[in-house]
Amino acid sequence: MTDTQAPSTALEFFATCPKGFEQLLAGELASLGAEGVRALHGQVAFSGNLETAYRACLWSRIASRVVLVLSHATSADADELYEGLYELPWENHIALTSTFAVDAHGTNNELRNTQFIALRAKDAVCDRLQAKLGARPSVETRNPDVTIVVRVRNNRMTCGIDLSGDPLFRRGTSRRAADDGLGGMRPDYAAAMLAAGAWHRLVRHGSPTLVAAFSGSGTLVSEAAGIALDRAPGLLRSRWGFTGWLGHDEKAWDALLEEADERAARGADKAGELTLVTVDPRRGAASAASAALRASGIEAKLTHLSSADEIASALAGAEAARTLATVDLSWLEPDEPAREVAAISLATCVADALPAGAGIVALAQGPTLGAALSLEPTGSLETFLGRDAADITTYEAGRALAASDAEAPATPAARATVTLKDGTRIPVLVPQSDQFAARLAKVAKLRAKWARREDVSCYRVYDADLPDYAVAIDLYEASEQSRGADAHARWLVVQEYAAPKDIDHELAHRRLLDVLAIAPRVMGVDAGNVTLRVRRRAKGGSQYANEGKAEERRSRRDRLALAPGAHLVDEGGLTFEVNLAERLDTGLFLDHRDVRARVREMAKETLGSKRFLNLFAYTGTATCYAADGGAKHTTTVDLSRTYLDWAERNMERNGFTGRDHEFVQADVVRWVTEQRHTYNRWDLVFCDPPTFSNSKRMGRDVFDVQRDHAELLIGISRLLTANGVCLFSCNLRGFEPDVEKLARAGVQIADVTEGTIPEDFKRNAKIHHVYLVKRTPRPEGAPTSAAPARAQGSAGRTQARPDSRANEARRDERPYGSRGGRSRYGAGRRDDRDAGQRGPHGLRGDRPYGSDRREERNHGAGRPYGAGPHDSRGSARPYGAGSRDARGDRPRYDAARPDGPRPHTARSQGPMRPLMGNGPRPSQHGGAGRPRLQGNGPRPSQFGGGHRGRNDGPTEGGRTNR
Repeated sequence: MTDTQAPSTALEFFATCPKGFEQLLAGELASLGAEGVRALHGQVAFSGNLETAYRACLWSRIASRVVLVLSHATSADADELYEGLYELPWENHIALTSTFAVDAHGTNNELRNTQFIALRAKDAVCDRLQAKLGARPSVETRNPDVTIVVRVRNNRMTCGIDLSGDPLFRRGTSRRAADDGLGGMRPDYAAAMLAAGAWHRLVRHGSPTLVAAFSGSGTLVSEAAGIALDRAPGLLRSRWGFTGWLGHDEKAWDALLEEADERAARGADKAGELTLVTVDPRRGAASAASAALRASGIEAKLTHLSSADEIASALAGAEAARTLATVDLSWLEPDEPAREVAAISLATCVADALPAGAGIVALAQGPTLGAALSLEPTGSLETFLGRDAADITTYEAGRALAASDAEAPATPAARATVTLKDGTRIPVLVPQSDQFAARLAKVAKLRAKWARREDVSCYRVYDADLPDYAVAIDLYEASEQSRGADAHARWLVVQEYAAPKDIDHELAHRRLLDVLAIAPRVMGVDAGNVTLRVRRRAKGGSQYANEGKAEERRSRRDRLALAPGAHLVDEGGLTFEVNLAERLDTGLFLDHRDVRARVREMAKETLGSKRFLNLFAYTGTATCYAADGGAKHTTTVDLSRTYLDWAERNMERNGFTGRDHEFVQADVVRWVTEQRHTYNRWDLVFCDPPTFSNSKRMGRDVFDVQRDHAELLIGISRLLTANGVCLFSCNLRGFEPDVEKLARAGVQIADVTEGTIPEDFKRNAKIHHVYLVKRTPRPEGAPTSAAPARAQGSAGRTQARPDSRANEARRDERPYGSRGGRSRYGAGRRDDRDAGQRGPHGLRGDRPYGSDRREERNHGAGRPYGAGPHDSRGSARPYGAGSRDARGDRPRYDAARPDGPRPHTARSQGPMRPLMGNGPRPSQHGGAGRPRLQGNGPRPSQFGGGHRGRNDGPTEGGRTNR
């Protein structure tokens, strides 16, 4: 059954709007002459003639669309929907030469998809025109001549013609850049704020004054000026939805346009009486507001203020009955409390400067602004900013919050303040914040004395000393090398610890805002140099989340140029780059200050080749310390290309460049496994792994430091020279090393955490754990890993390997990353297999590490690691003996070297190449390229067989210069 409007009756319309604006839109339509106005959910129904609808399209500032209702019909299913639309006389609305589109909204039990509803509606319209006119019109979804609106609710359908075309909040002015950082308030939201603040009544009295705090893109200013100067918001639009409709009354529309032009001309004469003041410290706000006025065709004087100090003088002489202030905080993101503090501070200054009784209207999310203003709300309406709830709230300047007598005259608002020792008064949201201010002032004074004594310029000032103010505050001072704006600058990094669920979120947020207001004043830091970070439990691999696209490698010329938010700081006589704005971590772990100093001292004490390895290197600060301590060769390994570039810049800034310092991008765990197949060994290793990581770059592997640290340390221990040591750090608070498993693998671990906690982190003794890791020394005269009978058979002909171990890696559980008993850390190793078990290479567990099955067949005697396939003798050769070297009495290391034992690398102390990729790599001893030594298949002897190729370069003193 279809209910179609008769031509003689008043036409039925509805206008849509954002949720919460219904009452404001109803009042606006009533003022435009609409009849039967009824506010519904997200729309307002009204009636009148066609001229009434045209007037609403031209003059309404709050409506989004105006729709002419053609009929109401039942639509329980697709057939009823089709029949109800087919009965309408579409030949009276759409010409065959016109294009049309269907805009469908709503669903029911049978019609559950709006695209299907639009399709059935299109079929009904086309079939009707085909039957009546013998042809079908074209469908155009982007810019149709006629838009048909179909709304389904329960079993009823409403069909109409959209008279507006594009949404009415598109005023026809040029669009600004969306990424200018000023926010993008829509004109209908600006109009709603002005309607809530009764701006229409103020302009009737003449000489109105508008104060726009955070004018942003200038939308609110242009809307206010348009209302004051009686300028129709749709006057500049060139396209409407009714121009292609057959029922359009062009004469009535032209009359309305002529009337609007005349009213705009008369209103322009009143531009001199209008006072517009914008207060916005953001860059580009002044030019954006002026551009918005020009784009709207309005010539009005605009006064722009960039700070709160000038507000009082700008509003001198303003009358309360003719003054309205707007505060727009819709541009703030939920995770920007530092900017919120500055915005709220400016808003309170604006409110204080207004004459008592002046109106204030604010758009914000949450009650924080209301608490800061300490004013009694006079009205409020709920709306949405996207999907986030927001409120448009009105206040009266000078009317205190929670007045005891509602009839009492307005009194100045009493706000809570904190008074510092120098007499500075700081408005706060929580009165108890004076305790935080006192505590911060006390501890800051003590920390400053300690920092001067220890020559420390970056340190922690406050670390949740008061439980209610659970934040950490770090101070960074600019490097002596800093120039320009960074010279002698100071920055604060405030880290909020996420509040428990049982803590009132709004109260915790207000305390945080008080911290951000108090800390820079106490520390003497500019408010613009304060950065906030929130510490939450993050997903694994999140440290690489912002690296969506790999950064382009910068040329050497601008490699050291600082990125946005980056600064230079000093520590321990070295200079480092930190980024306080763009990343969660700054690039310098302050709690590792003493750990890095220990790395430098250990590098000074290292003998021999002085090779240093930094695993999970982050920004390479430990590498810089090691190089400063005399490390001749450094290897820095991390999964992130961004952090490796950062580390390389840190090294270059401190003068450590050249081929002796290499940077490897790789999954550290896999890389360690690969290096155990090579001759690369290091004297000093620093390893600081994350607590947990499941980065996509690691493939299917997941790293958990508590579960996997033992396998990682066993692998690292095999990369150490005879006297090498690893410094292992971990920031898991409850970390417990698996001492027994490490001991079975021949690894010693000692806790040295107590001496690595700096003074400014003494309150948090579990900020990190640090351990010294070494290989268990072999007792003198200990037998080799070969079977006793075989060792006795070969006695007198060879010397046992001094560093081999029997059954050193006996395991009771699967190693990290293992499946079906396979170890991720190098299948087939002697130190990875239980004694007596057969490895994937067909080796018995009691055979020496690295022995080959082919070698074991000769005379039944087990050859040591490195025996060549051309040697058929049954004697066990020492580690490192070549296939052409028949001597069996040469020890593994040359103990007579004055600089200590020599690592067993092919090219002695020459620089190393990063061993990455899955393709073949050149042999380290020359000759044809050999495949990468991976997987479970047999691997060739590293010392035996084949001819020796030429060196890559001339040699000097036994070292190869590559």
